[in-house]
Amino acid sequence: MRFSRLSWLALMPLLFTGCATIAPPQPPSLDLPKPPADLHAARKGDRVILTWTIPQATTDRLTIRSVGPTLICRTVAADLRECGTPVGETPGSNNSAGAGSAKPKPTASYTDTLPPQIESNEASAEATYAVEVLNHDRRGAGLSNQVRVPLIHTLPAPGNFQASVTGQGVVLSWAGRAAPALPGVRYVYRVYRRVQGEPHWTLVGEAPIAGEQPVSVTDPDIEWEKTYEYRADAVTLVGAAAKPETQVEGDDSATVSVLAHDVFPPAVPSGLQAVFSGPGQKLFVDLVWAPVSDIDLSGYNVYRHEAGAAAEKINTEPVKTPSYRDTTVEPGRKYFYSVSSIDVRGNESQRSDEASETVP
Repeated sequence: MRFSRLSWLALMPLLFTGCATIAPPQPPSLDLPKPPADLHAARKGDRVILTWTIPQATTDRLTIRSVGPTLICRTVAADLRECGTPVGETPGSNNSAGAGSAKPKPTASYTDTLPPQIESNEASAEATYAVEVLNHDRRGAGLSNQVRVPLIHTLPAPGNFQASVTGQGVVLSWAGRAAPALPGVRYVYRVYRRVQGEPHWTLVGEAPIAGEQPVSVTDPDIEWEKTYEYRADAVTLVGAAAKPETQVEGDDSATVSVLAHDVFPPAVPSGLQAVFSGPGQKLFVDLVWAPVSDIDLSGYNVYRHEAGAAAEKINTEPVKTPSYRDTTVEPGRKYFYSVSSIDVRGNESQRSDEASETVP
C-alpha cells in the first residue's frame, strides 16, 4: 500500500507521541505533619497555656486532610532533644482549611498544670515546652519550636476584693499580703476593668505589693450610669541581666460588678463676692466666685435672703458662668448671698459661704 504525503503527515504526531519519556515513579508519602513553628506559651498562676497552628501540609509538601494526636513535651533542662515522656496529649483533628486555603488556619491549645515540685524561688528557673504533631500511625517529623516559661512561684489572688463608687471614681480595695524578698524578683498588683457584657479587659491601675496593710486603687475614667466589672491579680516580675522583665500573672481575684450611679454633687463654689453697682446707675448687685472644675458641671444656683429670712433661689435657669447680676434689689436693704453648683444629673452641692452687700 502506498501512502500519500498527506497520510504521512497525519501519522507523524502519533509516532512522536509513542516516543515520549515516562517519569520515574515517586516514592509514597510518609504523611508526616510539618512541625509547627509558632508555638506560644503564656503562664497564669500554676497553669501554662500553649497555643499553636495545626499543620496544613506534610514534610513533603502535600496537603494533610487530617492529623493524629499531638504530644505535649516539657522539660526543666535547657533544651528538648526529643519529647520523651509527654506531659499531655491532644486528640487528632480534621484539617478543614487545607494548605493554601484562604480560610483561617485552625489552631490548637493545651493547658498544662505545673507540678508544685518544679516551681522555684530562683528567678532563672525555667521550663521548656514543645509539641510534636503525629500522623494517624503516631509517627511525627520532630518537635516544634521551643518556648520557655519561668518557674517562679506566684502569689495567691488578692482577697476580699471590693468596689465602691465615689465622686472621684470607683475605688477598688483588697487585703494586702507580704511578698518574699527574692533577688531579681518584684511584685505588683494590677486591676482590670471591662464594661459588663463586653469581652475585653482594660488595665486601670497598679499598686506595689508592700505588706499586709489594705491596698486600694481608684479608677477615675468611668462613665456614669454604666455597669463595670473589675478583677485584680498579683503579678510577678522576673528580671535578668541584659534581658527585659518577664511578667507572670497570678490567679485572678473574684470579679465584682458595680453600677457607676452618680449621686455625687459637684464641688461647693468658693470665693463669693458681692459688689453694689454704685450711685447714679440702675440698682444691682454683681456676684462673682471661683469656677467649679467638675467635668459634668451643668451650672450654678444663686440664693439670697435678708436678715432673719430664709434663703430663696433667685435664678430661673442654671447660671452657666461664675457670675450673676441681681437687678431686683431695693434701696435701704442688706442682702445675703450664697451659690451652689449642680451637675448634669441634677445633683446639687451645698451652698457656699455667704457674702453680703447693702444697697444704699
